[in-house]
Amino acid sequence: MDPYLKPYEQDFRRRYELLQKQLFLLEEAEGGFDQFTRSYNTFGVQRRPDNSLYFKEWAPAAEALFLTGDFNGWDKFSHRYTKKEFGKWELILPPKHDNSPAVDHNSKLKVVVHTKEGQRLYRISPWAKYVTKEEKAIIYDWVHWDPPQPYIHIHPRPKKPTSLRIYEAHVGIGSPEGKIASYNNFTTNVLPRIKDLGYNCIQLMAIMEHAYYASFGYQITSFFAASSRYGTPDELKQLIDVAHSMGILVLLDVVHSHASKNTEDGLNRFDGSDSCFFHSPPRGEHSLWDSRLFDYSSWEVLRFLLSNLRWWMEEYRFDGFRFDGITSMLYHHHGIGTGFTGDYSEYFGLQVDEDSLVYLMLANHVLHTLYPDCITVAEDVSGMPALCRKVEEGGLGFDYRLAMAVPDKWIQILKELKDEEWNIGNIVHTLTNRRYGEKCIAYAESHDQALVGDKSLAFWLMDKEMYTNMSSLIPMTAIIDRGMQLHKMIRLITHGLGGEGYLNFMGNEFGHPEWLDFPREGNNQSYHYARRQFNLVDMDHLRYGQLYAFDRDMNRTEDKYGWLAAPPAFVSAKHEEDKVIVFDRANVLFIFNFHPNKSFQDYRVAVEAPGKYKIKLDSDAVQYGGHGRLDHNTEFFTYPDVHTKSLLSVLLMDTIVPQCSAHM
Repeated sequence: MDPYLKPYEQDFRRRYELLQKQLFLLEEAEGGFDQFTRSYNTFGVQRRPDNSLYFKEWAPAAEALFLTGDFNGWDKFSHRYTKKEFGKWELILPPKHDNSPAVDHNSKLKVVVHTKEGQRLYRISPWAKYVTKEEKAIIYDWVHWDPPQPYIHIHPRPKKPTSLRIYEAHVGIGSPEGKIASYNNFTTNVLPRIKDLGYNCIQLMAIMEHAYYASFGYQITSFFAASSRYGTPDELKQLIDVAHSMGILVLLDVVHSHASKNTEDGLNRFDGSDSCFFHSPPRGEHSLWDSRLFDYSSWEVLRFLLSNLRWWMEEYRFDGFRFDGITSMLYHHHGIGTGFTGDYSEYFGLQVDEDSLVYLMLANHVLHTLYPDCITVAEDVSGMPALCRKVEEGGLGFDYRLAMAVPDKWIQILKELKDEEWNIGNIVHTLTNRRYGEKCIAYAESHDQALVGDKSLAFWLMDKEMYTNMSSLIPMTAIIDRGMQLHKMIRLITHGLGGEGYLNFMGNEFGHPEWLDFPREGNNQSYHYARRQFNLVDMDHLRYGQLYAFDRDMNRTEDKYGWLAAPPAFVSAKHEEDKVIVFDRANVLFIFNFHPNKSFQDYRVAVEAPGKYKIKLDSDAVQYGGHGRLDHNTEFFTYPDVHTKSLLSVLLMDTIVPQCSAHM
């Protein structure tokens, strides 16, 4: 498929051989990856059929391990773990006299680690399923989660959709109120909106427990614990179950690229050493993120991370993962201070960290073997070839990669260029420049663009006028008019031309008026920007509802015609002077006029399929905040054109609407 990769054939072969070797070793030592990845059933704490409790940890550098907690009055020496081979420790607690487990549901525990240097450390089990923090406390507590009636999923997983339309969401900001919103709030109030908008997949951020809320969920402290700040594990299970009942898949934003430096409630220095789950410094530290980096060559780290993926799939019934920070994993330089030019030599050779590359191949192989409908998405900024090809081909096995250049291009255009200076060819190139045969998820903006210090597209377009001039009861100002029209057009052209999947960050579909900033010292712990004002959509006199309606109808139109699942578009026109872009995809004709002040009549465009055309979606329609300048009853007929040698028909468009409009 790509002859330029021929010189690197040996690299692909070696990667695949390393994967095969790892699978062989798993078969020999653990009876295969199926058993190995179920290690959450043996590590941490397990209740046995006779109600005894079995505790198991891996702490290779520890001198001794003890268990303490509410159950023994926090006695630090009464319950000692027994040392086993390979750095493992285990402890069995028989049931109480009434045959109930020795540790009650919802009671607190701690592992006491004695180091060879004579230190006594208090730790949370890396396999803890639930951790909570008291209101005034700083450190999280390990809480034994073993409810008498655990939540049981009712609804089956939906089938994998051919067109993936992702709603990227954060549970904690899912309410207009200035507080941390709950799983239950999301289930009741946000899921119906996502369904209404036509998204068939949710990407949930900040679910894996993170002690620091303002880290946006990217500094993980407990990998097996669903964040307790939004509610209980059962409430998250219910959220996913209800999403499944609506035919919506749920992906977990999984962070296996690094871990928080926290020691008392994190993985760092669990056994007192500076390594354990991580490489020793400096290799085991990320200089920009101030976090720890996993040792992917370690058998027990592979057990921990692969079991972690399996846990979220089995226990919570997630449908797949968006893998965060892939670029940091793939290269020894972590992408720091490195500009990727696209030269293939950058993706091979000594700068590639093959331990973590093989881990990602292994993770994808395990997930897709056990769960054929599982979806994995890679967040990679480097453009690694074969990232989204099967592992049997020497690829990394991901289903999709994020088209990270697209949002950067839109921000750059709005920041640096006047409307009349837009480079139409460059826009088309950015939206179509992707590796053939590797699926991309296109997006105009994600959470990255909404963060404080940056601006959402709506804010770049309309800025402070969003606070004063979004009422539909007053005439549109020039800024609001331009902003509304471009907001819709940028989304639609990204949706239609940019990839094989589409993503939107919660609230941005209706032009959420503010950036995102979590409570922290720098803003006096304010929740003002850590919320999404869905109430704005419900106010009939505001124009946010018009943008919402366009986003909804754009997704529903895609659902009908399926352009995301179709081959890449055929671009028939990218006219610099007219600022017109025309392309065909999935028997749908897209026509965009990005000219700031020029309208066209009798405009001829080429089409692949001859026949009669009708308008199906029009960004200038009144219900979307447009000017209603197109007659939707008009039928457009094609005719053969001598200059195209009858290969294409030509469609005579009555009007291409003035001032930034698109229609299909």
